[in-house]
Amino acid sequence: MKSKFLQIILVVTLVFNYSCNESVSEKEIFISDLMSKMTLDEKVGQMNQYNGFWDATGPLPKKGYEKGRYDDLRNGLVGSMLNVTGVKNVSALQKIAVEETRLGIPLIFGFDVIHGYKTISPIPLAESASWDIKAIEKSARIAAEEAAAAGLNWTFAPMVDIYRDARWGRVMEGAGEDTYLGSVIATARVNGFQGENLSDFSTIAACAKHFAAYGFPEAGRDYNTADINKYTLYNNVLPPFKAALDAGVSTFMNAFNTLNEVPATGSKFLQRDILKGDWGFEGFVVSDWGSIGEMIPHGYAKDGVHAAELAANAGSDMDMESSLYVRELQGLVKDGKVDISVIDDAVKRILGVKYDLGLFEDPYKYCDLEREKTVIGSKENNLAALDMAKKSIVLLKNESSLLPIKKNGQKITLIGHLANDNNSPLGNWRGAGESNSAVTVLEGLENYGKNSITYKKGVDLYYGETNFHNRVKLNHTDKTGFKEAKLAAKSADIVVMVLGEEGFQSGEGRSRTELGLPGLQQELLEEVYKINKNIVLVLMNGRPLNLTWADENIPAILETWHLGTQSGNAIAQVLYGDYNPSGKLTMSFPRNVGQVPLYYNYKKTGRPGASSAEVTKSTYADVENSPLYPFGYGLSYTNFTYSELSLSSKEITRDDTIVVSVKITNTGKVKGKEVAQMYIRDHYGSLARPVKELKGFELLELNPGETKEVSFEIDNSKLVYYTANDRWESETGKFSVFIGGDSDVKDNKSFDLIN
Repeated sequence: MKSKFLQIILVVTLVFNYSCNESVSEKEIFISDLMSKMTLDEKVGQMNQYNGFWDATGPLPKKGYEKGRYDDLRNGLVGSMLNVTGVKNVSALQKIAVEETRLGIPLIFGFDVIHGYKTISPIPLAESASWDIKAIEKSARIAAEEAAAAGLNWTFAPMVDIYRDARWGRVMEGAGEDTYLGSVIATARVNGFQGENLSDFSTIAACAKHFAAYGFPEAGRDYNTADINKYTLYNNVLPPFKAALDAGVSTFMNAFNTLNEVPATGSKFLQRDILKGDWGFEGFVVSDWGSIGEMIPHGYAKDGVHAAELAANAGSDMDMESSLYVRELQGLVKDGKVDISVIDDAVKRILGVKYDLGLFEDPYKYCDLEREKTVIGSKENNLAALDMAKKSIVLLKNESSLLPIKKNGQKITLIGHLANDNNSPLGNWRGAGESNSAVTVLEGLENYGKNSITYKKGVDLYYGETNFHNRVKLNHTDKTGFKEAKLAAKSADIVVMVLGEEGFQSGEGRSRTELGLPGLQQELLEEVYKINKNIVLVLMNGRPLNLTWADENIPAILETWHLGTQSGNAIAQVLYGDYNPSGKLTMSFPRNVGQVPLYYNYKKTGRPGASSAEVTKSTYADVENSPLYPFGYGLSYTNFTYSELSLSSKEITRDDTIVVSVKITNTGKVKGKEVAQMYIRDHYGSLARPVKELKGFELLELNPGETKEVSFEIDNSKLVYYTANDRWESETGKFSVFIGGDSDVKDNKSFDLIN
């Protein structure tokens, strides 16, 4: 009775104190009141995230590992769970948290909703190639709606890492090599996941990852150390994270890599100084899977106790799956190694996100069986996935206008394991997408045309089942299918060869040292080419590949990535000309693996060069410096010309705005879309400056013969960077501005920034 009375007095005191401060919100009052009732164990429990550990709707675990975790759940020692999906499962676990624990604090349920939940959209790298920001936001919105209908309320996306090395498997999960475009897409994806109101039952909390520099692993090997200078960090790596924060992202995830020789999970510099300090982030930071414990093999923490101490003090608020917080933090607080204020700050942040989601108001708001049945996999969602897939396709080559293919009267030989594979197009990080649920290229061609189609596998790309945890077993020896494929190609009007990577050959842990076509596919391509040169090469892959031989020999090349559920339909519509491809690359394609890391916004050396014939220049002896296909590159079934580039002024002050304009004409015979890209070069500064940087773009559609004028405003915000003075500022001097269809644009106008 006395305890009850003291609680009432405390609440009254809190309300009285807050009433004197109008800036304190109902949310803060609620969280402070709840935290005043929590024991240290319960606070630490909110910082603990477990993977789904037993069938939530089945019998209770009786002993061992699962029993221990179930007991933690009942005792209020779990704040979040991941990889628990479906309304029945989520409801069962939420019921334990809300109705069986002392304080009834609801769980937040997380899942890797990366490019769709059940209706799978193109991989993020493919979506970025659309340069269609509204479509990308809509794709994330649909993913959120399906995930929310399945009981989930948190996604570990978007990945906003900038990267330059195609060997790294996770390039498929982001928006490419450019910081400006990456920032715009980060904003779109956060807005798509979180909507206008996070408490709406159809929205989910987003998570900007991986903080930071995870996309710069040495040798392109996943989880490896990142060794970059602070100016690369500030100018290239951090802006998309800041854009996500400005868009209101609810959570951040730290990274596996070290930065400045410190694991990101234990970095005060990243998490406390920059994120929570300079940027004022109010959400919470979750570790990546087991990354707190991984500071031990990093050689940074001596044991689990030390790792928990380092991570908590550095600002990592929630422990994903290492169990170190729930085991060690209580003792660390009692020993004075972690201050209680650190715990309170983390718990306040976690409870704040749960409050924003409306889980305290209704813990079961995401648990509606009827909504789950009607929303997930709907016809409307599949149509949107098809639209996104078409927009993501990039036409790399189309010699003699081989494409589009006539829809009837053609003898087409379709070759390639991937041409009739309904699993690979789903790509990696496929959420709850059902295995073997994608439309194949063979099915798509049969759906949309009346041609005579003969399919031959040609060669097995891989053997056995593929999944997230297994390496793909490539075929390097069996060529028994070559003969049939070559025979079928001999009499064909057109040969369509679908080659590339199996869906799990890119993604987390899928680094490669070679970027050619895996297995025996390159040999198959060359053998078929000897029989029939009328080849359309359709690529399915999650990263840039070495296509040098194909570019020299194959007349038509279509980059289709891993396009998701509607893959075959999208590819068929583009092949047949029902949709004019408009995608543009967001990663440079190398001439060979020796060029990587490769990116368009490089800095010139003191001995710049381009030709391999130049001996005492910064060049290779065996290949040109330039990429095979540059950033921003992509063809169409029509042609576009740029003319009359102009500037409104040749001088600008920091308070002024000038306008750069160009006229774009569709000089072809069909309607098409073009991405007009504006690049700016800062000729010199307190730091060496890139040759050019993307600072704006516009997606426009033109009828045959139509001309439109495109204009971009340039103000001081387009000219600032993190300078040698360790601050964001512009510096006076000469600038050049370019507008064109890719980053290799040469035509430019110059202006001066003056005081």
